[in-house]
Amino acid sequence: MTILPATILRAAAGLVLALPLLAAAATDAPGAADCKPGDLPAARYGRRLGPLTEREQAMARTAWKYFENNTQPTGLANAVDNYPSTTMWDTASYLGALVAARELRLITPQQADERLGKLLGALQRLAFFRDELPNKVYHTQTLEKVDYANKPGEIGFSALDLGRLLVWLKIAKERYPQHADAIDRFVLRWKWGHVVDRSGMMFGAVLDKDRNVQYVQEGRLGYEEYSAKGFQLWGIPTELAARPEPYATVPIYCVEVPYDARDPRKFFQHNYVVTESYALDGIEFNWDLASDRDTDDRRHSHAWMADFANRVYQAQENRWRATGILTARSEHQLDAEPYFVYDTVFTDGYAWNTITEPGQYVPQFAAVSLKAALGMWVLWNSPYTDRLFEEVGKYADPGRGFMEGILENGKGPIRAWTANNNGIILESLLFKAQGKLLKWGDASSSLWDRSFAGTPYGGQARTAGTPPPCVRPGAGTPGAAPC
Repeated sequence: MTILPATILRAAAGLVLALPLLAAAATDAPGAADCKPGDLPAARYGRRLGPLTEREQAMARTAWKYFENNTQPTGLANAVDNYPSTTMWDTASYLGALVAARELRLITPQQADERLGKLLGALQRLAFFRDELPNKVYHTQTLEKVDYANKPGEIGFSALDLGRLLVWLKIAKERYPQHADAIDRFVLRWKWGHVVDRSGMMFGAVLDKDRNVQYVQEGRLGYEEYSAKGFQLWGIPTELAARPEPYATVPIYCVEVPYDARDPRKFFQHNYVVTESYALDGIEFNWDLASDRDTDDRRHSHAWMADFANRVYQAQENRWRATGILTARSEHQLDAEPYFVYDTVFTDGYAWNTITEPGQYVPQFAAVSLKAALGMWVLWNSPYTDRLFEEVGKYADPGRGFMEGILENGKGPIRAWTANNNGIILESLLFKAQGKLLKWGDASSSLWDRSFAGTPYGGQARTAGTPPPCVRPGAGTPGAAPC
């Protein structure tokens, strides 16, 4: 998702780390006695909705500064400060930031239109992986397909990244119909046969050691269902990917936290439980179904998603109440090796497990993720998220944007600046100002609609190719393992 030079990566239950800088005062953390099994206050918390205060508006300006510094003449924005590379996930974060900057009047509509036009022009010029779909990584200055070291070459595509990009292309299309045809022209280039199969399962593409393409099932609980909504917004059926099953729950600080029940040892994918996917679903969709046009932010038509989000949040608040450790867990960048970690509520059998993509346990990099903290603040109006908000405000550079996070061990902030972090912070502030970010426009026909007149939007997804085999990443033989 987020990329850093030469790399792109995406524990014990109740673990308590020393935290001199982030530990709450005893009067602020009532203690474990207040943790009651089965109680879920998060389900009763309201949202933070209303005009931004002067302080919040200043935070938005700071987050936007990252994109002022990192947007290239091509129209793409760097995923990491001053490093000319990006992914489709990070491009979606830039698009979300651009929409927020326009709506919050950080830039004029004319400036926003110019930026959006350049971005869409860049997307239209991208060469695709095997002429199918956008490559995982691009050089932001040359628009070349690149590998993780930012060297020319194609390496596959990510269904999760593409799903998030489809969400933001749809939001921009509905809000700004003058750009609808340009957005549609880009998406009409996509070939859907290998990214979604006939059952509605999502697949990414990777290259094996012989440079042969492997199409592998992609996504775990939270991320998979969120990204599936992106495809659904364009009429591409993702029935299996959108289901929560198979899942199980694990008790963490009195909360039954849901996690993907597919065994990481068998399927070679970590089952990360983090804040980000649930927060994005809340901010962008209001935990509604993709087809839901209701504007009432108090109701959630995607009921299980709202419930799971509340549980992931509540475990983190309860951890703070029991230990005094401020907790806002998500994937985050680092400013030194290993550069990127998944900082989880639960993964691979352990609560509060911080790991690298290969699975190395690195508890020293556990942190309060600023994007997760601000997402929690707008979605759950509680005294705990008030505390998180106060911490977020301390770790910004007006000339660069918001830093990535604050290490739990008290060794200071993570001095990395990224598009994903600052983009999600801008999204969160826009949610406060406007509520659900997917705003449906009028019913006028777009190029996409005209191209599929008389047929389901997803017609090409069912005819563009045969269903891909479900295989282990790197297994080398199609059908080597079931999903």
